[in-house]
Amino acid sequence: MMAASVFRRCIIRNCLVVKSCKHHPSSSSSKICHKKMSSSQYDTHNTKSLFSILGEFEVNSSSKRSVGSQQPWVSEEQVGNFCQRYQKLGVKEKAEVLLFLSERCGVNHSDAMSAASVLAAAKDDPSIFTYEHRLQESLSPKYSHLFTMISRTPNGVKFLVDMRSNILDLLSTTLSQNEAEPLKHLNISLRGLLAHWFSTGLLNLQRITWQTSCDMLQKVSEYEAVHPVQNWLDLKNRVGAYRRCFVFTHNSMPTEPVVVLHTALTSDICSNIQSIVERTEGGDTSLDRENVNNINAAIFYSVTSTQRGLQGIDLGNYLIKTVVQKLRAEFPNMNVFSSLSPIPGFRDWLLQELNNTIRGSTEELFLKEEQNTLQSLLNCKSADFTVEMKQVIQSNTWNKSETLNAALKLPLTRLCARYLYQEKRRGYAVNPVANFHLRNGATMWRINWLGDVSNRGLTASCGLMVNYRYFLDRTTNNSQMYVEQKHIDASSHVLNLLQPSHYNKTSKL
Repeated sequence: MMAASVFRRCIIRNCLVVKSCKHHPSSSSSKICHKKMSSSQYDTHNTKSLFSILGEFEVNSSSKRSVGSQQPWVSEEQVGNFCQRYQKLGVKEKAEVLLFLSERCGVNHSDAMSAASVLAAAKDDPSIFTYEHRLQESLSPKYSHLFTMISRTPNGVKFLVDMRSNILDLLSTTLSQNEAEPLKHLNISLRGLLAHWFSTGLLNLQRITWQTSCDMLQKVSEYEAVHPVQNWLDLKNRVGAYRRCFVFTHNSMPTEPVVVLHTALTSDICSNIQSIVERTEGGDTSLDRENVNNINAAIFYSVTSTQRGLQGIDLGNYLIKTVVQKLRAEFPNMNVFSSLSPIPGFRDWLLQELNNTIRGSTEELFLKEEQNTLQSLLNCKSADFTVEMKQVIQSNTWNKSETLNAALKLPLTRLCARYLYQEKRRGYAVNPVANFHLRNGATMWRINWLGDVSNRGLTASCGLMVNYRYFLDRTTNNSQMYVEQKHIDASSHVLNLLQPSHYNKTSKL
């Protein structure tokens, strides 16, 4: 990445070229400006132009702050030009612009410290409120005003969402501390603005049906990340009878689904995804029209946030709550609300635990009787059991054998319960999907063997899925207990799985 000094030279050099082109149309500089450029030259030209705009923004914002001006620091034309040129840049050039923006257009630390000193010395001075306001202004990064101006332009909000996606990508690369820290602050500032602009009061709930525009249906299909849509018939089924698909849109980007929620209307809580997504044309005609008497439960089987730039802004939670109220209005007798959720990361965790055992860990993953049964089926010695078990899990070959499938049901379901309920990060569930639903106030209700037997499901979680049930009279308390005390509300089914001696008991859910 280019250092700040190099950025400064680029600005100065670019300003000279721009002036030369402006005042001497027939000069060689002008000819160069109008000469057909290669892709790399075009990116460089756009980058220099952006540095020029940001350089002017930096100087003007500092000078106008010093005299208390509230006027825009750059013109609307320059803001539009900035957006257009930025969108045409390659990944490397965008990174250079973002680093410059974070390093040179952030908080002026000298001004902030000076304002803080004045405030600290004020004590009971009647002007203390003025000093507080000045300190607050000095702590506001200069680029925050630029972002606000961008948001007022056509498609400006979507531009900022995409820009934050670029910032997140850049933060995932190797950066020096001097580059990373300002960029992190840039990310935090932009996330705060986006969280404000995407508050629930500014979002619109839209139900997606087969009559919805083709453009929106196509986007819903492409954005589906949990259970990929196979074809148009599959999509038609997912928005048809006994199904509800809802999205949140934003007034500034009305044709973009921000969050997508797929829901199945059933008589009871589903234990596998196959029963929901595997519906074929020409099958049971009773599925073509809804019978209200057959609808008692709403199963949320896919929640997808479509915009990477909105990462960390919890919109799925509000979408579920809004949809619950919508469904209760449509089906007054509906009283069962639950997810059917994937368990990404379970198989990786299990393989890591097996590796730890191979390296000498004394923790037993399998009970003695389970290991004896599995050793017999694998035809291996006790010393080779863990290595063989790792190979079986890694290759997914166990699912092709009925006997091995049956032998693994109890141990893998128990280990999955341990992963979901006991494995923590900073006191909260390490699994991101579990953390999402538990923060929303759901109960960890049931772990389902062979819930997803697709290759994707087997690779992610050995085919296991989990239901997080929403008891509407308990969600607020559950959410508070989880967030404040890190307590997970779980059913007797889950808790019994963690007690091997209770395996033979039947849980009433």
